[in-house]
Amino acid sequence: MRQKVTAERMDEFMLALASGITTASRVFLVGGATAVLLGWRNSTVDVDLKIVPESDEILRRLPTLKEHLQINIELAAPDDFIPELPAWQERSRFIRQEGKLTFLHYDFYAQALAKIERGHETDLRDVQELLDRKLIEPEAVLNFFERIKDQLYKYPAIDEASFRRAIETALKR
Repeated sequence: MRQKVTAERMDEFMLALASGITTASRVFLVGGATAVLLGWRNSTVDVDLKIVPESDEILRRLPTLKEHLQINIELAAPDDFIPELPAWQERSRFIRQEGKLTFLHYDFYAQALAKIERGHETDLRDVQELLDRKLIEPEAVLNFFERIKDQLYKYPAIDEASFRRAIETALKR
């Protein structure tokens, strides 16, 4: 059985992933990893991440780390669920450098919109934490939605009107 991922386990994961890597890449951490590292959750069930640029060297290491550390690792990011927000990489927040790897929190606005779209209670609590900690501003969340809504056709499961209502509701919680 896989272990829950705590802040200590996240540190262990980042060190192990970077060890011996020769390709410079950015590793964007998402969801529960962000919540754990910023301290509003004690643990998460998995490490969701996106690697830019993608690197076979890094990708090949993930299954080994998953087994060695007994944690779940998923290649998952907000742009898998909603249209990519403009300039998301520039807004992503630096965590630390380990060897050739730069670890960052995936853009908080993109995370918030993807979490609202999913609508799970844990996701909505995370959005509230992002708001409470002033990591995102409500007006900017709506502005980013406006900037991506013309791309929602690429995500046929998303209904624009329902998504907008969910955003407005989440921002009023």
